Amino acid sequence: MLDLFRKRRERELDEEIRMHVRMAAAERVARGEDPEEALAAARRELGNEALVKEVTRAQWRFPRLSEVARDARYGLRMLRRSPGFAAVAILTLALGIGANTAILSVVNAILLRPLGYADPGRLVVLLHRGYNPVAPANFLDWKSRARSFETMGAAEAWSANLTSGDTPEKLSALRMTPEILPMLGVPPLAGRFFSGDEASAGRDHVVLLSHGLWKRRFGSDPNAVGSTVTLNGESYAVIGVMPPDFAFAPFWATDAEMWAPLDLSKRAGNREGSSLRVFACLRKGVSAASAGREVAAVTAVLEREFPGTNRDVRVIPLLEKVVGNVRPALLVLLGAVGLVLLIACANVANMLLARSSARQREIALRAAIGAGRGRLIRQLLTESVVLACVGGAAGIALGAWGLKALLAVAPESIPRLHDVRLDLRVLFATLGVSLLTGIAFGLAPALQASATRIARALKEGGAAGAGREGGRMRRVFAALEVAVALVLLVGAGLMTRSFVALQKIDPGFDPRGVVTLEVSVAGTEQAEPGRRAVLYPQILERFRALPGVRTAGAINHIPIAGDIWGLPYLVEGRPIPRPGETPTATYRAVMPGYFETMRIPILRGRDVSPGDTAAAPGVVLVNEFLARRTWPGEDPIGKRIAFDGPDDDPSWLTVIGVVRNVVRAEWSDEPEDEAYLALPQRPALMNSRHPQEAYATFVVRTDGDPAALAPSLRAAVRSLDPTLPVSAVQTMPEIVAQANGRVRFQTWLLAVFAAAAALLAAVGIYGVLSYAVSKRSREIGVRMALGARPAEVLRLVVGQGMAVAAAGAGGGLAAALVLTRLMRSLLYGVPPTDPTTYAAVAAGLLSIAFVASYLPARRAARIDPAAALRAE
Repeated sequence: MLDLFRKRRERELDEEIRMHVRMAAAERVARGEDPEEALAAARRELGNEALVKEVTRAQWRFPRLSEVARDARYGLRMLRRSPGFAAVAILTLALGIGANTAILSVVNAILLRPLGYADPGRLVVLLHRGYNPVAPANFLDWKSRARSFETMGAAEAWSANLTSGDTPEKLSALRMTPEILPMLGVPPLAGRFFSGDEASAGRDHVVLLSHGLWKRRFGSDPNAVGSTVTLNGESYAVIGVMPPDFAFAPFWATDAEMWAPLDLSKRAGNREGSSLRVFACLRKGVSAASAGREVAAVTAVLEREFPGTNRDVRVIPLLEKVVGNVRPALLVLLGAVGLVLLIACANVANMLLARSSARQREIALRAAIGAGRGRLIRQLLTESVVLACVGGAAGIALGAWGLKALLAVAPESIPRLHDVRLDLRVLFATLGVSLLTGIAFGLAPALQASATRIARALKEGGAAGAGREGGRMRRVFAALEVAVALVLLVGAGLMTRSFVALQKIDPGFDPRGVVTLEVSVAGTEQAEPGRRAVLYPQILERFRALPGVRTAGAINHIPIAGDIWGLPYLVEGRPIPRPGETPTATYRAVMPGYFETMRIPILRGRDVSPGDTAAAPGVVLVNEFLARRTWPGEDPIGKRIAFDGPDDDPSWLTVIGVVRNVVRAEWSDEPEDEAYLALPQRPALMNSRHPQEAYATFVVRTDGDPAALAPSLRAAVRSLDPTLPVSAVQTMPEIVAQANGRVRFQTWLLAVFAAAAALLAAVGIYGVLSYAVSKRSREIGVRMALGARPAEVLRLVVGQGMAVAAAGAGGGLAAALVLTRLMRSLLYGVPPTDPTTYAAVAAGLLSIAFVASYLPARRAARIDPAAALRAE
């Protein structure tokens, strides 16, 4: 019965099509065309029998997968018939989807992918006073009293001079309690973990090697496990090798290459020396928040027992600590590429709206032969999704290339950067984004096109598609593009101004022409007491004798790149502060020539001199901040401070100079107390065998390229003692660039996305006006025939374009005022509502819109009225 009904319906539709053909042919004959030619032309326009049968069959059954595939094939054929349209649309989508693919890969690897441990969701860190390391006694008390943790361990930075082999090398390493590695749950590639009794004096000379160190220094020899190495002059047994993808050094610039047991027995009662990083594994079912509440209760009791030692202790997930500093920037970049994709969707939607007007006769014919609106929408949406999928494939290829370029220029300070890759999760997400994109930019054109008036479309040959509703929708999309582009440009402008403000910060020194290097004496003959007092001046003499060297000096830790030791100090004549309220100063120790080499101005007093030896009275220079805060309105020269505890007989140091404030660890941090002591007067730095104290950082200023001087500096050290490892050779301009690298990277990326958005918005405005001019050529011709001058036509078209741009700019400014507040933590020296940035961006974007409007306006002003009327 259904087949008979379908055949009857097909016969009726065939008769209806023949009627439309006859009517169209009659209209042509009435205009003076030859009857046979008119009939042939009408059949070409309306006689698509394959289309008729396809639509007719589709009306009487539910869509099947084969039908969706047929719709998709038809969409591909339509793209092949319009290669120019397809190329522009695919390129636009590839730009938006590719940018999203690249940034989503970074966000996935850094923020979303769990850390590479057995149960990373239960791993937390305990931080003292926000971010500071922890004293041994506090760690041991927390471990014994807190019940929210399954296990707790501590790690401490360790420098190990590896002297086995031909070339001495200083390694970045960690000492850790035996609980940590089993807590992480990553078994060794070979060998075993530390045993509990190996964290004790006399049994702690065992190490685990990183895979990279095992490969580099041992040639991947499986017999390395069980062998011995010489570290800091002492023999250590290699008990294991970790897997190649294992890394554990979340708070230091470089990953550790070696791990050894940590013996705390001699420091079990120490609550002053804070050097431990504390890690813990939560018990199952316990959250970090509930563990934090228990730790707060425990530390409150300890604070009463030991005032000033247990304030502000927090428990946070390990992943949050690792990526916390980059999370805001990555989320801003993810939002930026999402906005770029939104503009791309609006642009392609505008193109589809324009294209649908050229297909009005085809759509009307489908409707005339029985296709319902839902069927038409399904076909048009399928074509949009096909276009989006092709654009998504191109976007993945573009994103993979962009990801490689992005990783090549990304600063090393971004955590987990080595984990970034284009994986299956990102590919599936990109596929989903492509499908949603196809629906997003295809829905409005599909709804618009499917609402076609059949008789008018068949009679007017598609003029209905260029009507008021379609034009209004295209202008709305163009305004949306302008608004989104303005938001991105404002964000990029704020980041640029912030970066410029950072560049204007006076670091307190002149980095140009300076190269730095570390020389460690741990484990060598030079570690013997009294040897460094001779060695360091000899090294400086050798450096100063090199061709091109102007000055040389030494310090324990250089600004920005070096470590920071904060020590409490007392001021002579002032009451001893209560526990926990003693002021702390960054502790620096310098050799003569350091300030001259770094060009740090001495504002008052004098520099340390060769006469400031261990036998001479103790001296110190302080920075402006400490001088003004400690002795406001007084002359600090001659005042005395001490870095000994209040229970000791203070070793008073006389202030001999005041130096300019110098940046410390973070480029934009505010100045804090800083003191420079004479290195020869510090017994711990001149005689200690501890690897964290048995080294100095040398600074050398040259007239030429500082990097080119590095081989000569290494050779000068080897000429004095070939067993001394030279490490951390870098120029001060490189250090400064690294300090600003993350901000520079964020600014560069946001600027690129904003520029792409502005370009797409300009193309959108141009496309809307260009299409409007092509559809209004008859109207413009009539206007000019009635006396309108080209200048008036020019103003008319440009005015329409600028009205769209102004509406979009107004909406964009309002949105930017709200969204840029999310960037507050990324900005320096500029507020999120900076009026200069907003005004400059709005003016610049409106200028771009003017150019995009002027080009089609100029073409409209050149229309020949007679030609336009004849064409109609």
